[in-house]
Amino acid sequence: MIRRIIKINEEKCIGCGLCADACHEGAIGMVNGKAKLLREDYCDGLGDCLPACPTGAISFEEKEAPAYDEKAVLAAKLSKEMPSPCSCHGSACQSIQASANTESDSVPSCLSNFPVQIKLVPSISPWFKNADLLISADCTAYAYGNFHQDFIQGKVTLIGCPKLDAVQYADKLAQIFRSNPIRSITVTRMTVPCCGGLSHAVEAARTQSGKDIPMRIITIAPDGKIV
Repeated sequence: MIRRIIKINEEKCIGCGLCADACHEGAIGMVNGKAKLLREDYCDGLGDCLPACPTGAISFEEKEAPAYDEKAVLAAKLSKEMPSPCSCHGSACQSIQASANTESDSVPSCLSNFPVQIKLVPSISPWFKNADLLISADCTAYAYGNFHQDFIQGKVTLIGCPKLDAVQYADKLAQIFRSNPIRSITVTRMTVPCCGGLSHAVEAARTQSGKDIPMRIITIAPDGKIV
């Protein structure tokens, strides 16, 4: 049958994965760093992925394609459902491990950009357009079990360790804030004193940029609790 489905221009695709996150049907996936329409019968033709693409790589086309299979989409979603990850406290994590018997049952990543290291990310990128930015100390993702769902999801993620990285974050971050329309900043850090360097760098960068970007700082203890 002839119907409307999406078309992805691979040359324009930067591999950010935002379209895959926006596709509620699971029709889009990432293959070798590029977005691909994996299942034409999963594409409903509504185009929720179009506004998510920062480079305009997605468009509609009318073509011969299988009909949208809503039952198959729902079945695929149900097959992937499992409990949310937890901070590792023995029996709770064991129950998750028991339910994830195959690789396909693993909890999906919420990461929408790569690279993520502050010293590696470009200062100007389509990722940053109207972005909610997460700036995270390395250790926080290991201490807080539900980090992807509670913090990374829906945000552009930057990570670093002020104690181990031999760089000054403030100047790089100020350039990012100054050059891009950042909507908000969330900082996650550990309770340890060295993580204070990350918070101070973000605050200094915010001042240097001359932009009053809304900002919040969340501190996490080694046992995964927010303090």
